[in-house]
Amino acid sequence: MEIKKPQIRYLNDLKKVLYDKKWAEKAENIELYYMYRGIKKKDGLRYDITVIPSKMLGKEFVKTKGHEHFGNFKEIYIVLEGKAIFLMQKRKEELVEDVYAVQAKKGDVVLIPSDYGHVTINPSKKSLALANWIAENCKSSYSFFEKKRGACYYALAQRTKNKEQRTEIKWVKNKNYKIVPKLRFEKPVKNVRMFKMFEMFKMLDK
Repeated sequence: MEIKKPQIRYLNDLKKVLYDKKWAEKAENIELYYMYRGIKKKDGLRYDITVIPSKMLGKEFVKTKGHEHFGNFKEIYIVLEGKAIFLMQKRKEELVEDVYAVQAKKGDVVLIPSDYGHVTINPSKKSLALANWIAENCKSSYSFFEKKRGACYYALAQRTKNKEQRTEIKWVKNKNYKIVPKLRFEKPVKNVRMFKMFEMFKMLDK
């Protein structure tokens, strides 16, 4: 299997979707994450890997830019290493009708519905590696997330006040959205071994 050079997302690529604008203005144009596209192709599907090293973007956990799919395309993610939060939102024109998050760890599988835009967040101190299957002819749009300066929620780091002083996630609504539904949490498929590849193909075709 030939591994191609990754497509790199830099800080400047994400400036329009970040919470901490003051930090972004002063920060260097660092590398944020790496996308290895088309590692494998089968039956009209494409297999990619994305690596997101642990970083803080000011007050915000490192994340992907966020995108929507043109057309009726689902996407399937498998967490290879680390921990991830998948934030998904469904909209009708400018208004978000639904938003939910899935917290996933190594071996978990997450399905992105066809009518949901999504952002992936690395909330841990370790690198996150993800694999995904998507239709080869699926095209992504970043324009709505850029226009709204991100998803309808930001995931910020917050220190606990107890003796352990752990870092927790504080979900902050994006003020560029007129209406932000209450964030709910859904569970991933527990383990990739429980989710055979032919089942992934069937779900993507629906």
